[in-house]
Amino acid sequence: MVARQAGGVRTGYRDRAAAGEALAGLLARHTGRSNVIVLGLVRGGVPVAAVVAARLAVPLDVLVVRKLGVPGAEEVAFGALGPGGVVVRNEDIATRLPAEQITSVQRREEAELERRERLYRAGRAPLDLTGRTAIVVDDGLATGATARAAVAVARKLGAATVVAAAPVAAPDALAQLRAVADEVACPLAPAQFGAVSRYYDRFGQVGDDEVIDLLA
Repeated sequence: MVARQAGGVRTGYRDRAAAGEALAGLLARHTGRSNVIVLGLVRGGVPVAAVVAARLAVPLDVLVVRKLGVPGAEEVAFGALGPGGVVVRNEDIATRLPAEQITSVQRREEAELERRERLYRAGRAPLDLTGRTAIVVDDGLATGATARAAVAVARKLGAATVVAAAPVAAPDALAQLRAVADEVACPLAPAQFGAVSRYYDRFGQVGDDEVIDLLA
């Protein structure tokens, strides 16, 4: 069974693989297209993305995005970092922060982004999305801040079209995502959202080794 259901209505998923199956159904029109690539957001989005990529018969890769969160209110992003030195800034928020805070957060997140890029891209070419349709996949969206940052990073990396996809999301997060993505795919958007984990029977941590295995 792909999804948890009650009275014929989807209420959640067995695990991330089942969530990927449900998501792939919504994205079927992209099947086999030569310019399409599926990008899993590290780390929880990668097992979902792996299933989507397999079902659509398109390449799988990862998009390492580090949100630049306001100190003390990390869910509020003043920007984001992506591979290849890509920096996206939300100037409305960034201009209200002291320069030393911005520098401190950015240096910390740059170090983590570089670590993950070295780990996941070992021996593989840098990510180039020029002219492609990038399907950015996460395992769920509570605030959607990281997904919105990922959309911006994908555009900076040259994507012609950016599709944001998640198996479950808060309605507010979806509304904000629709304002920045070309297409949004989400089969489940409960009004009383809570946490992403409540919509999965199994929602364990995804480790680096699992991500590397899926990419291999």
